[in-house]
Amino acid sequence: MTLIVSKILSKTILKGLTSSFILELPPYRKPQFGKIFIRSILDRTVFVLGRAIAVAAPAGLVIWLFANIGINGESILSIVANFLNPFAKLMGLDGYILTAFIFGIPANEIVLPLILMCYLKNTSLVNLEDTFAIGNILIQNGWTILTAINTMIFTCLHFPCTTTLLTIKKETGSWKWVAISFIIPTVLGIITCMFTTLLYNIII
Repeated sequence: MTLIVSKILSKTILKGLTSSFILELPPYRKPQFGKIFIRSILDRTVFVLGRAIAVAAPAGLVIWLFANIGINGESILSIVANFLNPFAKLMGLDGYILTAFIFGIPANEIVLPLILMCYLKNTSLVNLEDTFAIGNILIQNGWTILTAINTMIFTCLHFPCTTTLLTIKKETGSWKWVAISFIIPTVLGIITCMFTTLLYNIII
């Protein structure tokens, strides 16, 4: 999929832009481990963690509010999931899975805990270590082999997490590339899941 998209982009919006690879070797100096260690922490660890916290904290608050605030006895999270359910079914998923992907944009790692939280009607994220217990919960909530396949497909083909998107903005200096990086994989993921669902329904 990466090769196909790269080929299409090189023939369209990137047409005419030359790419080159330059390897510049700086003069050799004796490594200064103190500076390297501090620079690595500041430039990488602190920078990435800072952005993750800046995004994850507000997102966590939003998820908690949506899970705990209800309308007519139903949480806002469930209302959103039910609204998305018809479209999610076209992708071979369900509304809760699609909602988890949307709310999981701060960090893809919370998608499964969000799905489990929705299924178990909890008001906080669920983290289970027992894979058999997780499997039973998913099966009890209607998961089939198609659901599992399309969840894996959409995991590989959907929008990057917010930290990655912010890094793209920092590196390119343009919101255009952030939008492109968000839209292309997401649209491809939706189309691929719909195709897989159609193919599965025809065969089965």
